[in-house]
Amino acid sequence: MAEIKKITLKSGKTRWRFVIDAGRDADGKRKQLTYTFDTQTEAKGEYARIQHERRTGQLILPSRMTVSELIDAYVASKVDDLEETTLDGYRNRLLHAREYLGHIRLQALTEDDIERWVAWLLVAARRRGGQKGTGLRTTTVDGVLGRFRAALRYAVRKRYVGRNVAEYIEVPRKARKADRRDNRRPAPWNVVEVKEFVVGAREDRLFAPLLLSLMGMRPAEVAGLRWNEDVDFTAGTLAIANTRTMLRNAKVIEKDTKSEAGERTLPLPEPVRLALLNFRVLQEAERAAMGDDYADSGYVFVDEIGQPLTTRHLRDAAYRLMAQLELRRVRLYDARHSCLTFLAVNGVPDVVLAAWAGHASASFTKAKYVHPSAADMGAAVAHLNDLLGVSDGRSDTLM
Repeated sequence: MAEIKKITLKSGKTRWRFVIDAGRDADGKRKQLTYTFDTQTEAKGEYARIQHERRTGQLILPSRMTVSELIDAYVASKVDDLEETTLDGYRNRLLHAREYLGHIRLQALTEDDIERWVAWLLVAARRRGGQKGTGLRTTTVDGVLGRFRAALRYAVRKRYVGRNVAEYIEVPRKARKADRRDNRRPAPWNVVEVKEFVVGAREDRLFAPLLLSLMGMRPAEVAGLRWNEDVDFTAGTLAIANTRTMLRNAKVIEKDTKSEAGERTLPLPEPVRLALLNFRVLQEAERAAMGDDYADSGYVFVDEIGQPLTTRHLRDAAYRLMAQLELRRVRLYDARHSCLTFLAVNGVPDVVLAAWAGHASASFTKAKYVHPSAADMGAAVAHLNDLLGVSDGRSDTLM
């Protein structure tokens, strides 16, 4: 760092000035910052402060970086670590921050700005998936705010700013209560509904892939399943190591499992094994009928000419059957919730439940995927009957 210099202006007035090295810009050119003060005392004080903060790693140099430029830098920092679909999700969740806050200089961003932004998200930020210009669901706002917090944590780590002004901003409790009241999500299917679907779908060509969803597999895992690499009829197992998902419901992305825990081998339930065997036989007949025109892709989830199908086709098939069977329409992904709830209620150990789901944490599986209904609580009622003195329909006298 250069020494403090005395500068005499043309007017005869004196100023005190020093220059510090501010690193290099995006083009690799050296950047310097100049500080000028009216008195030598002011200059020495600021000079000492900068030296101290530089030694302790606390120095924040003035910057004209905007929120939009921070978002660009944050996303670029993730390119080598994230898959394309995940990276696209990051960009999508940061669109609202770019739209509402993007023009603000990062070092001028305040908690008040974040609070106003959250209020806007809740009343006017919707762009698709509903009436444009209305508010987003609180769960969506949580995701948007959480991703922007992460971008600001990156800014703190890179010393662009000294603190994360979004760290303690939350969606108001009043908005959460209103959202729960006005937008109750349909409960996943219960056991009776699952069995009705299974019976009604038996003759459908895609019965086997739909059963895979009902046994708790993710739609992308069903779409990525391969006959030779993943299905072992001799051992009675299913290896989950490959997925085929969709980017913005248009581009198919093939990749490995969502996480390390997602790569797993599951024992095949007998109804699923038989359904897959029948589906394999059907595909052999379709191959023979089509001859050289058959596309032998090797995937399990294919159409009549062997072309691989997608998660969108799986959802469409499920919703078509729900309407045909006059069953409650629920998300296809909720079949996974129904399966894991059934396993948990019927005593499957937590560690096995998490392994079946492909999760690293059993607590996460139970918190997010297990939703016991009143019908599932029969065992608790039996125990309470004993506790409260009710037996065979008679009330015993408690002394």
